[in-house]
Amino acid sequence: MRRAALRLCTWSKGLFAPSRGLTQGSQDPEKQRVFHIREVRDKLREIVGASTNWRDHVKAMEERKLLHGFLAESQKELPPRRMKDSYIEVLLPLGSQPELREKYLTVQNTVRFGRILEDLDSLGVLICYMHTKIHSAKMSPLSIVTALVDKIGMCKKSLSPEQDIKFSGHVSWVGKTSMEVKIQMFQLHGNEFCPVLDATFVMVARDSENKGPAFVNPLILESPEEEELFTQGELNKGRRVTFSSTSLLKMAPSAEERTTIHEMFLSTLDPKTISFQSRVLPPNSVWMENSKLKSLEICHPQERNIFNRIFGGFLMRKAYELGWATACNFGGSRPFVVAVDDIMFQKPVEVGSLLFLSSQVCFTQENYIQVRVHSEVASLQDKEHMTTNVFHFTFMSEKEVPLVFPRTYGESMLYLDGQRHFNSMSVPVTLNKEYLVEP
Repeated sequence: MRRAALRLCTWSKGLFAPSRGLTQGSQDPEKQRVFHIREVRDKLREIVGASTNWRDHVKAMEERKLLHGFLAESQKELPPRRMKDSYIEVLLPLGSQPELREKYLTVQNTVRFGRILEDLDSLGVLICYMHTKIHSAKMSPLSIVTALVDKIGMCKKSLSPEQDIKFSGHVSWVGKTSMEVKIQMFQLHGNEFCPVLDATFVMVARDSENKGPAFVNPLILESPEEEELFTQGELNKGRRVTFSSTSLLKMAPSAEERTTIHEMFLSTLDPKTISFQSRVLPPNSVWMENSKLKSLEICHPQERNIFNRIFGGFLMRKAYELGWATACNFGGSRPFVVAVDDIMFQKPVEVGSLLFLSSQVCFTQENYIQVRVHSEVASLQDKEHMTTNVFHFTFMSEKEVPLVFPRTYGESMLYLDGQRHFNSMSVPVTLNKEYLVEP
């Protein structure tokens, strides 16, 4: 899947430098107010009528059943919306409100990228609720959840914990029950907010009880830039379908990929023996099976989302931090995130579940480390494990890292999958710590 890689962006003029199609500056004046980051989760609770107390969650969900009558029976019943209708800005005032910093602070005095992932997830959901807002209803009858993190690309220097951060975003494409959301992040540099990150999320709308799909408002395109954004959304959808259909879980590797694996296998045969069983590592190499790290999380009510499942941003943060630790342990130096992509939310995680995370280096090249994190859950009563997510992270190390070699056919498929994700990146960049982000 194609993905925005690390890009060295030039400083922008003005308070914001939105990407093409962003409608900053053209919204209704009543919508000009910038949300505080703390208001995002509060606003989401208000929109769906979620309780802040765990003991009241059953009652709150029962009340949502009454909203079923507000659901449209077809998309034609819903009024079309403009991109500017869902556009919002959110401030994370790390500089002007120092009391917020500790939650976001790393020991290296940078901003925790895992916390940013949490904020991006919440913001994406809120943007979709702005698009689907029903003015005649106090609460939304829709349950909007994250289906996919298509791509997150870094485009500026490492984040300072002493300067304000601002997010902006809007719906850029809609289907019948799904929406694509574009989000940008900026950080204050002098007197200007400068671009740091671009993200693309795919959200899906469910009914009031989160049991089935629900229709969303169609989108009106008001400019060539918005038409281009919408067309890109269509292309993204087609690309995801193609990528899924050619998955190594469904199709055999290409001839070139098969040659790669066979050559790697031959390079590990012991020249002293005439045997396919005797394997030795080439110099400066590591067996893939020795690059693993694992963790276990107990999913407490504190980490629930507005629908009383475990918050998707929490899952992304935990997976990212384990992936970062894996890259650090493998490379022997502090890694920096280059790109995140193809995070598919396959199954919701219930409160009280045991969350098992398994991280593994699956491909390396020069200073780059491709890490795959597999997430699965099991209830306390049922020991059966179910996959919930697979995460893909690209890191860059401060120094060149060893090559990773698969032993088994299964590991060879992981290697090729990692290579595909890495090769989908834009032109690799030269390591420059000023432009990279830590955990």
